[in-house]
Amino acid sequence: MNNTILILAADTNSGGLFGSPIIMMLLMFVIFWVVLIRPQQKQRKALAAKQAGLKKGDKVVTIGGMHASVNAVSEKTVSLKLSEGIFVKYDKSAIATVLTAKADAEAKTEEKK
Repeated sequence: MNNTILILAADTNSGGLFGSPIIMMLLMFVIFWVVLIRPQQKQRKALAAKQAGLKKGDKVVTIGGMHASVNAVSEKTVSLKLSEGIFVKYDKSAIATVLTAKADAEAKTEEKK
């Protein structure tokens, strides 16, 4: 009877498909990287490219939610035109979104509703 218990205990530790803890940890890391880290890196690169490509006249939204148009661009800062005669200086990193003409048209359509 004691031999039977030892054999059953040995069988439960023998693994199976994902038996090794190291394989499970690697599998979890790969899944975590594919699902969370990689898409976030792509978004960050795309935003950095948009921030680097800012030019006068672009419509932007800041991280604080302020909608404005770009008045002037320097190496690290952007001068934004909020309304006629009102200009504010922001860091380029504070630009959350660069609006396209299509997104701007959709926003105007939603305002009318």
